[in-house]
Amino acid sequence: MDKIELLLPKVKANLIIPHDEDNEIITDCILAAIDYAEGYQHVVYGEDDKLPPATVQGVVMLASHFFESRDGATAGFFADKSNAAAQVWQAVNRLFSMNKRWSV
Repeated sequence: MDKIELLLPKVKANLIIPHDEDNEIITDCILAAIDYAEGYQHVVYGEDDKLPPATVQGVVMLASHFFESRDGATAGFFADKSNAAAQVWQAVNRLFSMNKRWSV
């Protein structure tokens, strides 16, 4: 199972989206979230590499955030909270830190 096949249903469930009309946009958000994770973690996940659980959760959260705020605004459940976007990034970075490859 490739990463999109694994992550697309998870992100759609997180967003509570039962239809397939937005799959292309969500897939782009997932790819952007994976790209961010790889850069943050200093790792490149190959086609056959299994994503660690914390990275999966971080990608789900970040892709969902990208989808909900694709117009440049913070949207979704926490739209009325001024620091919602910062809290998402803080949580995602903590998750990605768990599998970060530190330089020595």
